[in-house]
Amino acid sequence: MSPENKVPEIRFKGFSGEWEEKRIIDIAPLQRGFDLPKNEMQTGKYPVVMSNGINGYHSKFKAKAPGVVTGRSGTIGNIHYIEDNYWPHNTALWVTSFNGNSPQYVYYMYTKLDLNRFGTGSGVPTLNRNDVHDQSISIPEIEEQTKIGNYFQQLDSLIARHQQKHEKLLNLKKALLEKMFPKQGATVPEIRFKGFSGEWEETNLENSTDLLTGNPFDSKEFSKRGVFLVRGMNVKRGYLDMDADISEYWPTSLELEKFLLKADDIVIQMDGALIGKSYAKINNENLPALLVQRVTRIRSREIDPDFTYQYIQRDFLKHISKIKTETAVPHLSLNDIRDFQISVPKTEEQTKIGSLFKQLDTLLNQHQTQLKKLGNIKQACLEKMFV
Repeated sequence: MSPENKVPEIRFKGFSGEWEEKRIIDIAPLQRGFDLPKNEMQTGKYPVVMSNGINGYHSKFKAKAPGVVTGRSGTIGNIHYIEDNYWPHNTALWVTSFNGNSPQYVYYMYTKLDLNRFGTGSGVPTLNRNDVHDQSISIPEIEEQTKIGNYFQQLDSLIARHQQKHEKLLNLKKALLEKMFPKQGATVPEIRFKGFSGEWEETNLENSTDLLTGNPFDSKEFSKRGVFLVRGMNVKRGYLDMDADISEYWPTSLELEKFLLKADDIVIQMDGALIGKSYAKINNENLPALLVQRVTRIRSREIDPDFTYQYIQRDFLKHISKIKTETAVPHLSLNDIRDFQISVPKTEEQTKIGSLFKQLDTLLNQHQTQLKKLGNIKQACLEKMFV
């Protein structure tokens, strides 16, 4: 952005000249929505838009589409674009007039404005529309507004398609985890690859894997280079977070070989609010790495590591929920992990199941990476395509 010239850093070809500075109230003013108690809501086709988005449908509407709505009380900062006639609820603020501006452009303008910063109140955040109305921003002519609005709408559609694919894959994986592993009390799964039969055998992690807790490294000797240290805070929900802000290193692995991790090892966080949910499978990109205390390493001995990892995703939280009670600082013991029960088929079937879920995880990671990339592109464009 160039404030002096009132032009954006990035602009569509064919447009030139400075943008015009106006107050928000003169571009797209906001107004508090209308009361609608739950017991007066009658089933209909018109969306009722509250502070957190559409929350029910009513037989009547108060505003014509398209609409731009944001939260007034409770949830503030989120902007909603409504494509049908709607009822703006009294917990929301809605644009009463676009004053000849592109509704889509106004939607992204408000998104870029970041209304969170205007929130007041420590308990229940509240947005005062007058604070927003007084802001002055620069906007282009309607043709350029339309071009910008269409571009971001296409970008959002692409993000939504990737999100839908990601959610479908997640649901597929969840269904397969339920059906391709035996239910409690059963000895065979509901769904099985062709050519496999026979009952699965009961065992636990103590008898089928090598378990190890980490070394008590002295934090005073942490360094910013050397061998990566896998601490509890690095173990997230299904991945190892190696972000520079939380990463620490040890100068050497000499005489610490016992604690060196290998590809396909599984690590489990033993402390914190997310115990039972925080685990990750080590891959070559994470290595070399050393195991730190209060993190458990699971190394497969008799069971396929991908099979073990999927079993942990499926049932480990259920196992922990049964044996742990709420405490100030939730924690796991090594015995809690040792006792985790699993049912296993013959090695060939384990490998087949593990391979299937590994492929699903790869696809899920690809969609997640693409979603993150598209989100970053959108954020960058919001910064550079608006003044």
